[in-house]
Amino acid sequence: MGATTANSDGGGLAVVCKRLTRTFGSVRAVRDLDLEVRSGIIFGLLGPNGAGKSTTIRILTTLLPPTSGEARVAGLDVVADAAKVRRRIGYVPQLLSADGALTGRENLLLSARLYRIPRDQRAARIQAALSFMELEHAAGQLVRTYSGGMIRRLELAQAMLHQPEVLFLDEPTIGLDPVARHAVWQHLSALRRETSMTILLTTHDMDEAAALCDEIAFMHAGAVSVAGRPDDLTAAIGPEATLDDVFIQVAGGTIDEGGTYRGVGQLRSSIRRRG
Repeated sequence: MGATTANSDGGGLAVVCKRLTRTFGSVRAVRDLDLEVRSGIIFGLLGPNGAGKSTTIRILTTLLPPTSGEARVAGLDVVADAAKVRRRIGYVPQLLSADGALTGRENLLLSARLYRIPRDQRAARIQAALSFMELEHAAGQLVRTYSGGMIRRLELAQAMLHQPEVLFLDEPTIGLDPVARHAVWQHLSALRRETSMTILLTTHDMDEAAALCDEIAFMHAGAVSVAGRPDDLTAAIGPEATLDDVFIQVAGGTIDEGGTYRGVGQLRSSIRRRG
């Protein structure tokens, strides 16, 4: 049975999942997932590779339909209201989404057109995004000349350009060196402080979760095992406990993430075929 984050302060909910399930053949990548994310916070979806985090994000961003269950984002059903959901969210996937053959400013202009930002607002929005992400000096350079951290900050700028209600980040600092990773953390923290945007990110980096997240949920074998505030979860284990200890307890010290070698291969092939 999945855990649910309590809406303790009476605020609205940005994300709601009820018995959400997604199967690929005989493999259940997400199973009976119950989850609530309060509006205006940074929420971390944690767990090992294969736990179902990315599949959950793909469902919530309307890229993948659920097999069963219900998911709502910004008050809208991700299946029945998919087009409206897409207008209210931003999404930064694990894979590279910026075009290296364009400059930073050109990438942002393309995003502004795709998001249908009014022509008379585009220049100001783009300039504000470049300034916020500290990319003004590199706006005219081709993105293929950017460092990994700069590319990630540009992708964040693209995703926030239309001022979404909910921003989804799938492993936002994967592959970055420590300096670039901390720079991204600083910008996400600033985004949390200066806007009312809800940020939902996936990670298997416990340091990242501790540094950024107001609330977290641990996924294991396709379901949420435990959820809450990081300090509350560690305190429940012991005074010296860390999120690593919570992770070990949730995972039970095993590497059983669902399915066999053949099943994992089938799952990945199914995901590729479905885009």
